[in-house]
Amino acid sequence: MEALREIKLTGIKKLRSGKVREVFDLGENLLLVATDRLSAFDVILPDPIPGKGAVLNQISAFWFQRFTFAKNHFITAEFDKFPEQLRPFRDQLAGRSMLVKKTQPLAIECVVRGYLAGSAWKDYQQTGAVCGVKLPAGLELASKLPGPIFTPATKSEAGHDLNIDSGEAGRLIGAELIEIARDLSLEIYNQGSRYAAERGIIVADTKFEFGRRDDELLLIDECLTPDSSRFWPADQYRVGVSPPSFDKQFVRDYLETLDWNKTSPGPKLPREIIEKTSAKYLEAFQRLTGTQLRATA
Repeated sequence: MEALREIKLTGIKKLRSGKVREVFDLGENLLLVATDRLSAFDVILPDPIPGKGAVLNQISAFWFQRFTFAKNHFITAEFDKFPEQLRPFRDQLAGRSMLVKKTQPLAIECVVRGYLAGSAWKDYQQTGAVCGVKLPAGLELASKLPGPIFTPATKSEAGHDLNIDSGEAGRLIGAELIEIARDLSLEIYNQGSRYAAERGIIVADTKFEFGRRDDELLLIDECLTPDSSRFWPADQYRVGVSPPSFDKQFVRDYLETLDWNKTSPGPKLPREIIEKTSAKYLEAFQRLTGTQLRATA
């Protein structure tokens, strides 16, 4: 599978480029395209990961169609249903893009944590709490929490998102809206993590984004992917150690062995690291959906 790092759609207005996704304006709707770019330590690396964009796109489409209780922005990921103006770009779009409704995105990310890992583990070690949520004493790295917790964060296109408490999130977007977003986030996490557990995957934590359209709050962007979530193989889970994950952990671990200051430009990756990372993304897709990845051209 050939990797795609850049998307060029002549004549189609590009609204923005994220670390992974490109967003194009189609008038009434948007076109989201997931490239094979990979970022680590907030730096986009020079080597793309074959199949990564298709995995992210198709997993999101899978969840958007599964979670019928949560309204979302998804229209279709079937290229043959795309507008005529996109037909010349099949080789760039098929399998890795979707049409979505336009919304006004909320100014926060909605993070749900079911296990103690990442920045939450660091916060807990220092304060015994995560984003203002007090937790029991004596928890270890990777401990399962008594119940999932909602820990919002600010958004950052370049750099780290900052954890905030629900009070601060309410001041940013409104107390009523944060309650709705919190309840939806927890329900999506609960249903998604139960489903994933049946397929041998622990969803340690994840982040959601929401947007307003008219009077509705819609789930947007991506949903329960290896990029937006921490997926652990259940058969390798141990409390007290950081489990392997279905994402770019191979890359992070490799980069930590280098004499690199974690600023752009990032170092090139060995073929072995690229192939292992690609395989992990693909395994997550196949476990979750029970299907084969659709072709990207």
